[in-house]
Amino acid sequence: MEQLTVLVTSEGRWVLPGSEEFLAAVGDPNPDYDAVGFAVRNLGFIKYQVLDRLVTEIELHPRNVALPALLAVEHQLEEPPTKLFRIKHLDTEWRSEISASAEHTVARLRELCAPPPTADPGSTERFRVEPQDPAGLLRDVDNPLRLLTQKWRASFGQFDSSVIAFAIQHGLLARLMIAGMSGHDNDPVFRFIGAGFPWLDPDYQDKAIGEKLESLPDKNYGAWLSGFYKSVGKSGEPRLDRVTARVKLGQAQTLTYQTRYDRLLLPWRSATGETFVSLSARKLDAATTPSAAGVASANSDAKKSEKSS
Repeated sequence: MEQLTVLVTSEGRWVLPGSEEFLAAVGDPNPDYDAVGFAVRNLGFIKYQVLDRLVTEIELHPRNVALPALLAVEHQLEEPPTKLFRIKHLDTEWRSEISASAEHTVARLRELCAPPPTADPGSTERFRVEPQDPAGLLRDVDNPLRLLTQKWRASFGQFDSSVIAFAIQHGLLARLMIAGMSGHDNDPVFRFIGAGFPWLDPDYQDKAIGEKLESLPDKNYGAWLSGFYKSVGKSGEPRLDRVTARVKLGQAQTLTYQTRYDRLLLPWRSATGETFVSLSARKLDAATTPSAAGVASANSDAKKSEKSS
């Protein structure tokens, strides 16, 4: 029987069993135990086998699988080597199921690895959200949000400096926000804010880095937005929404910025283990907004109020 066996690490890298790369990823240069089984059961590795050119077998412990590993296997199944697919997964015991469709196999892997559902923040009186199909972006060649979706897929959800370079190259940086969530604190904090959000004080782009999303001038909007970041970060799935919002401005919150936009949220895994969620926005129309002078005046009033308090 001809058999090809490779593994995907939790970071989405392909390694051969027993290789130096595999042993380094396991953290044991000379294991005297079943290192492959240990890596699958405990470290989130996925074992990928092609058996006699007839069956592709995918072995995993769904509870421990990270998004980059799952995306790497999905990418491999875009051009499947066989016509039959078997998933072996550990629940309370090992279970096995077989399929004749690569598409069904990918869908089943996503279902098995999906985390428990989180509460959807939904719509409020001032913030309305209409969920869209993120997969539709790949068919919409004129939508600028499609580009970052392609970059996310090609990177297997791994964030590095090339993401920012890509955004700059394609003119996406201005309408980009990035928040980070660490394992010990799930509250998203700002890591980057583009310059294309006119309702924000220009100084806010710098002073808000490292602050929680709830620190936005409109605290209600910040808390509402934070809920979506948390949901995407935990699920590991992209989200596309059409949003209509009335955002209050200034310390006194006397002016309102009304906007309507498409919002793409993408989950990324960083080298430090922190989860990043990027927000890309495409404005849909010129909704009723205060003038630029009015926005500047509201921000100026806020600064004066802060200095006098």
